[in-house]
Amino acid sequence: MIEADSLVKRYGPFEAVKGVSFRVEKGQVIGLLGPNGAGKTSIMRILTCYHFPTTGTARVNEHDVITHPHLVRQAVGYLPENAPLYDDMKVREYLSFIADVRGLSGARRAQRIGLVVDSCGLAEVFSREIRHLSKGYRQRVGLAQAILHDPAVLVMDEPTSGLDPNQIVEIRALIRDLGREKTVILSTHILQEVEALCRRVLIMNAGRLIAQGTPEEIARGMQEGMVLSVSLKGSLEDSEARSLESLEGVRAVGAVRRLPEGRVEVDLDVAPGMDPSEAVYDWAVAHGCKILGMRTEKTRLEDLFARLTGGGRDA
Repeated sequence: MIEADSLVKRYGPFEAVKGVSFRVEKGQVIGLLGPNGAGKTSIMRILTCYHFPTTGTARVNEHDVITHPHLVRQAVGYLPENAPLYDDMKVREYLSFIADVRGLSGARRAQRIGLVVDSCGLAEVFSREIRHLSKGYRQRVGLAQAILHDPAVLVMDEPTSGLDPNQIVEIRALIRDLGREKTVILSTHILQEVEALCRRVLIMNAGRLIAQGTPEEIARGMQEGMVLSVSLKGSLEDSEARSLESLEGVRAVGAVRRLPEGRVEVDLDVAPGMDPSEAVYDWAVAHGCKILGMRTEKTRLEDLFARLTGGGRDA
């Protein structure tokens, strides 16, 4: 479990984290999102005891990061964006070194090393020097060191960076399995990854936590509705398609896509609790168009993210 209460982190006069509070329960995979400079890295460094907060408190696995940092470090596995590897070591030497650092010995040591080698797909490179590994394999070694001691909490920054599509599928499946029993906080710029792995998201901007919850909860809090995608066939000008905005319950007309065989797809931003389907049907008849289909889509996470955040500087 992770608890943060009114966290503030200053670097000289610059305030990177501004009173952030949140809670992550055991068995949850949480996405930590935000543009560069939002304060995500500072939050992760506080939770892993690389930095202490300027003010506020944080507890990881029931241990305070200020008063019991050694217990926090024992309970946490951390994969930073640039994995902490020693290029002159072989993979087996590096994992053996990490096992020593983590106090693993005997049968437990051998069992954990074998498990992470298998889980992270490292058997083929187990005896190779890290300097000769591809970026994808280096990332796998970094993930292996993060989970070697079977931590209760995992903090991961861009865990699938540099992996090919097949490797991404494998590592996502591993993270999903780990999240069944562990607390996982995952920072990534790949919003599809968050949607695939995370139950909830924390969205930061300019040092503040500006939204948290499921995408559906955040959408409701923003009074976001749904997207109604309408597929039409007929001679239809863009200006005519835009006139759909005049229908009751339609807040805006989004994309207008021209498809083969005279088909047009129009995305309508629908107000919460409204269903303009019947009005759209009547509109299509009046404009000499056939409706080929209508489907509703949830407000996408990337749309919520774009509306909530802006640019910034890394922190």
